[in-house]
Amino acid sequence: MVKLRRTEELTELRMLRTVNNYLIRHAQNCLGALGNMVRKPIASMLTITVIGIALALPSALSIIVRNGQALAGGLEDLRDFSVYTKPGVSLGQAEDLRTRIDNETVVRSTQFISASEALEEFRDDEELSDLVRALTDNPLPHTIVVRPTLDAQPATLKALKNLLVQHPLVDLVKLDTEWVQRFSAILDFARRAVWVATILLGGAVIIIIGNTIRLDIENRRAEIEVSKLFGASDGFVRRPFLYTGFWYGLFGGILASLLLVLSMWLLNGPVERLIRLYGGGFEPFGIDGRTLLTIFSIGLLVGLSGAWLAVARHLAAIQPRV
Repeated sequence: MVKLRRTEELTELRMLRTVNNYLIRHAQNCLGALGNMVRKPIASMLTITVIGIALALPSALSIIVRNGQALAGGLEDLRDFSVYTKPGVSLGQAEDLRTRIDNETVVRSTQFISASEALEEFRDDEELSDLVRALTDNPLPHTIVVRPTLDAQPATLKALKNLLVQHPLVDLVKLDTEWVQRFSAILDFARRAVWVATILLGGAVIIIIGNTIRLDIENRRAEIEVSKLFGASDGFVRRPFLYTGFWYGLFGGILASLLLVLSMWLLNGPVERLIRLYGGGFEPFGIDGRTLLTIFSIGLLVGLSGAWLAVARHLAAIQPRV
């Protein structure tokens, strides 16, 4: 019994020692890869700078697209259209019409603006107040602002418009389906442009890191041959180069974040002036935690991918000379 317990303790000790040695080797390779980058600062900084710029560009485009959509009021607001009643329609009839429109399946919500409320808004306007006071009667119609559902297609909205125009209480329906289609196409193009830029620049970063790792492999060719001659496995030889790609991706992500922060700071003044021109009702999107996490994740992914591809292609060709 005592001998069995002693054997179990020795087995656990060996396993613990194996895990510790494994972690120590990884830590040594990780710090060794960082040390190799520090010993050639100019080449390392040039590579990191290219990676940082390549990661910052699609991130900046994404932020610009999000701010452009918010500045325009969002697609949801631009899909709204107005229904104007005929002159002489009573308030109760207009309310009934609003209830009927609100029951349509493609309508998300409606807002009713009575003729008196519309006239009061014009009266509060400094430029139009004198003209409104000169009126003896209220010439404005009742207005129903209709907000369609998000999945409502332009053809469906056009059919709803044709139905409302035929209603005896409706005088005019102001709906620009072509503008909705144009705006949807612009947003779709911008989003796809961001994805295309991300893929192309990500591929460029992989190529850059792969070429850098390839040169590092060639410079250490003799060392790799000696290691393999003494029985080193491919994983053992591959590990330092993978950590080199890891550091390149990490530092590239950090530089990309700094470039984005600097860009937002430089654009802060013009953005504030633009917000004031829009009445101050626009809250611009900045660099949030999600954006930073995405940048670091992509940086690490392309860094490891470039290193892995370079090692897989060039390391197998290096064999020890017996």
